[in-house]
Amino acid sequence: MRINADFSQRVVIRPQDYQWVHSPASGVERMMLDRIGDEVARATTLVRFAPGSSFSAHSHGGGEEFFVLEGVFSDETGDYPAGSYVRNPIGTSHTPFTKEGCTILVKLHQFEEEDQRQIAIDTTKAAFQPGIAEGLTVLPLHDYEGEHVALVRWQPGTRFNAHRHWGGEEIFVLEGTFADEHGSYEKGTWIRSPHLSQHQPFTDEGCLILVKTGHLPSEPEEKNAE
Repeated sequence: MRINADFSQRVVIRPQDYQWVHSPASGVERMMLDRIGDEVARATTLVRFAPGSSFSAHSHGGGEEFFVLEGVFSDETGDYPAGSYVRNPIGTSHTPFTKEGCTILVKLHQFEEEDQRQIAIDTTKAAFQPGIAEGLTVLPLHDYEGEHVALVRWQPGTRFNAHRHWGGEEIFVLEGTFADEHGSYEKGTWIRSPHLSQHQPFTDEGCLILVKTGHLPSEPEEKNAE
């Protein structure tokens, strides 16, 4: 299976574009944002768990990174409410479930072998830092070998200078409306911009975005995730 598998192409998926499909687990649905592979895949996915649903025990052959968008996600290590950012490195395993239901944004099979730091951050309790432009505050979440993950809060009316993305950029809009010269992106929009892409972002109403940079290949990636 190949969904948005050409990383040289810009992709925008808005909430009205979502097409939920059933997963192998009862009560668990997926909206596939990009994917290379079948059930085991290099994938970026929205996963929606119905109340009381669970997923079978599994190991993370290529690592797992997720952000809880709604509800409370749980496994044997604890409960992760909305706003939680979690990284489970290659070789870890768990049995996820939820009592009240939840929705997560998850990335699978995208870790470097040496990136073995396990992370769990409740971003609702963490302190943001001043950004490099007026009106921006930043909460760094992860950095490794040029890959950076952060939450960025934009105050209403904030403008940022034009810049180029070495290693590409992914954005998920968590609150408000984010914009650039290509369009505007409401809450729930996912944007993937390729290596060396450029834009000049801004917001009129303010927004909170989850940003990942420096992780996309400079050449189209053809291999399947195993």
